Amino acid sequence: MIIKDIWLDIKAVQERDPAARSALEVLLLYQGIHAMIWHRFAHWFYKHRMFFIARLISQISRFFTQIEIHPGAQMGHGILIDHGGGVVIGETAVVGDNCTIYQGVTLGGVGTKKGKRHPTLGNNVTVGAGAKILGSFEVGDNCTIAANAVLLKPLEDNVTAVGVPARPIKKNGVPLPREENAVVTAENYCRMEARLKNLEAQVRSLKAQLKEQEERRGQKEK
Repeated sequence: MIIKDIWLDIKAVQERDPAARSALEVLLLYQGIHAMIWHRFAHWFYKHRMFFIARLISQISRFFTQIEIHPGAQMGHGILIDHGGGVVIGETAVVGDNCTIYQGVTLGGVGTKKGKRHPTLGNNVTVGAGAKILGSFEVGDNCTIAANAVLLKPLEDNVTAVGVPARPIKKNGVPLPREENAVVTAENYCRMEARLKNLEAQVRSLKAQLKEQEERRGQKEK
């Protein structure tokens, strides 16, 4: 079973990385594949409750590949970790089949309590370089998380998310309507500034009128 999973990972690299020339090259020279091979064995020991050995293997893998995958993480088939440096995948993370993960990605938790605290990725998910997915929630199938995005909420299937914090901008390839107040654009800022100046002018005018009325009232009393 482990050998089959490794072969599916190698084939995934060949299919989705234009620079890959042969299965032998991928097996010998791609650190993402090396990290996945180490993880397959570490996860086997983890499932059989040999936690120290599992963790030792994962730390050796981290040293050589610069990719940290906790032995408890559940990794599907055909996963491509491209370039890979700085990737961190937490203990309770789940990664579905045929996912693509680029360098600097974090699948992390946001709490210290035990139990499920890392994200679950569906099948065919692409996570761009430097993206952070933090928390215990699900990302649907066929989703794309843009480079350097910080995703803190679940995503439905077939959604593209960008930004910090990440928000959906496409579903099924169709752009989603943008909330007018979601982002302060230069145009919106200029409108708000003009409105504020107008309100300030009205306040000054009202103060002047009030002062004038008080002066007239004072003169009549005299």
